Amino acid sequence: QVQLVESGGGLVQAGGSLRLSCAVSGRRFSSYVMGWFRQAPGKEREFVASIRWSGGPRYYADSVKGRFTISRDNAKNTVYLQMNSLNVEDTAVYYCAARVAGSRDYDHWGQGTQVTVSS
Repeated sequence: QVQLVESGGGLVQAGGSLRLSCAVSGRRFSSYVMGWFRQAPGKEREFVASIRWSGGPRYYADSVKGRFTISRDNAKNTVYLQMNSLNVEDTAVYYCAARVAGSRDYDHWGQGTQVTVSS
């Protein structure tokens, strides 16, 4: 079983930055793909970014390209989401998730962390 714990959310002004962290523990996850998702009030959950734990290309939603960066620290078993140039539309609960590479569905989720961007 893989456990995911997010941290780093908070309140920030528009134009500011935040870095979210996702601490990963449990079974060996070297073959996993790690993703960040978000869900704003009244909206469906949406994909934000993903990265393969073993390396390789990173993928981003169009709405965050050029502003957000996903990365991982293998030594710390942590995945990060650096968020720059935040705007009010980025306000949401952000979730860390994991899936086995080659699988379509993410089957491990964290509890979420709130990000609020004020104008």
